[in-house]
Amino acid sequence: MKNYILDTNVLLHDPNSILNFQEHNVLIPIEVIEEVDRFKRESTERGANARTVSRTLDSLRAKGRLSEGVTLPNGGRLRVIFRDKNQNGHLTSGDNNVDSRIVALAITVQKAHPKQRTILITKDVNLRIKADALGLQAEDYETDRVLIKDLYTGMFELAVSTAQLAAFRAEEEFQLNGGSPHFPNEYCTLTDANNPKRAALAKVDAADDKLVPITDAREGAWGIKPRNREQHFAFDALLDDRVKLVTLMGKAGTGKTLLAMAAGLKKTVQDREYRRLVVARPTISMGKELGFLPGSLEEKLNPWMQPIHDALEMLSDLNMGHEQRRGGDLMRSGSIVVEALSYIRGRSIANQFMVIDEAQNLTPLEVKTIITRVGHGTKIVFTGDPYQID
Repeated sequence: MKNYILDTNVLLHDPNSILNFQEHNVLIPIEVIEEVDRFKRESTERGANARTVSRTLDSLRAKGRLSEGVTLPNGGRLRVIFRDKNQNGHLTSGDNNVDSRIVALAITVQKAHPKQRTILITKDVNLRIKADALGLQAEDYETDRVLIKDLYTGMFELAVSTAQLAAFRAEEEFQLNGGSPHFPNEYCTLTDANNPKRAALAKVDAADDKLVPITDAREGAWGIKPRNREQHFAFDALLDDRVKLVTLMGKAGTGKTLLAMAAGLKKTVQDREYRRLVVARPTISMGKELGFLPGSLEEKLNPWMQPIHDALEMLSDLNMGHEQRRGGDLMRSGSIVVEALSYIRGRSIANQFMVIDEAQNLTPLEVKTIITRVGHGTKIVFTGDPYQID
């Protein structure tokens, strides 16, 4: 049996985190509840999560007094804890600080239950360091975290005979005949087993359990041409209207954002298949309010959106021979819209090509919120680098 003390940022990150500690004790300091209450009126994802936490705690009150502990659906117990006002001594000189009081409570629990492991769960790096220095075990909340090595890559390689490769090129299909399961639109490099330099690019047609050739993307889009097989795969997914959700993962400089925006411009401005190109990226966090910053909305967004403007200007320069309108003109005409993710809740975005940049800084719940805002006829693209999580 372990005692897990949850920090405010854990509850705001995942309002269902209370239920994710199996049979162990979940302890919530009263200071955490007070902090959650401060955020519940926000119209952001953080505000929505705060309200969910409050409703969850209120529903658990029906089972008994939270200060004495109530049983959770998964077999664990939840208890709200607080320091006795008559308790002497101060943990640190900053004891009036909420973080210090949370650590003090955790250490009190640790001393009261020496035979049980007491662990502070917080997403605050500095608080974990502080707790460790004071002899308290502290960990990040990792229930919803996926190891980078376990992420779905969206592609695989398959060695075939010279005759099979030739047949694929002639017949434009290759039967998989069962074997390892593959996902729809998963990309494949068919390689000649006798000559690895000979290969063909394909993707999975799950309905017929076969591989089919990808779209010829050598001409690229909006002045951008693919330079390797990964970019060929990306362009195929971006330009295929049957694929409504695309995720592009890559390190800095691999061209994921540029490819997504180039495809979006082609589909909206050139092909007229979508009403507009919508580009958005997190403003540090979806919980950060822009209203308190000076200036117009465009001026408030500019510090976070400047990389998008730079990419637009680059694409405009590359495509001047085909489309004379520059990025600024396209934005003024409404063909391109740059938006903040902070206020996306409650909207329904239809018939648009939507690019979400720096998606690695979004929580799973925030990504779910964005996807559920997508209306009829909209294609959504997430780009991100998991090695650069802020």
